[in-house]
Amino acid sequence: MGIFKTMFLELAAIDPATNTNYFFGYFGIACALVFANLGSAYGTAKSGVGITSMGVLRPDLIIKSVVPVVMAGILGIYGLIISVVINQKIGSTTDYIPKIGFAHLAAGLCNGLSSLVKWRVKCRALDWQ
Repeated sequence: MGIFKTMFLELAAIDPATNTNYFFGYFGIACALVFANLGSAYGTAKSGVGITSMGVLRPDLIIKSVVPVVMAGILGIYGLIISVVINQKIGSTTDYIPKIGFAHLAAGLCNGLSSLVKWRVKCRALDWQ
C-alpha cells in the first residue's frame, strides 16, 4: 500500500503547468469510450446469438428478444455522454490541476468498466440458465 501512496503523492506534486494532468483527463475519456463500447459490442454479440436461437426455437418471440440489443447499444451511448461531458470540462478549465485530471480519469474508468462488466456478468448469468 505504501508504494501507491508515494506514487500518488508524487503525481499530485507535479507542476500544474505541465501537460500530465491533461493526459489523465483525456485518458479518462478514452477509457470511457473504449470500455463502454467493448461492453456494448459484447452485449450486442451475445444478444444476437440469443436472437438467432430464439428464431429457431420460438419464432413468435423474436420481437421481444430485440430489447437486449437496444440495451447494449445504450451502454455505448453512456460512454459517449460521459466523454463529451469530460471533454467540455477539460476545455473550459484554464487551471486544470492534477486533482481534476485524476477525477476525470476515475469517472471514465468507472463508466467504462461498469459497462464492460455489466454485460460480462449478465451474459454469464444467462449462460447458466
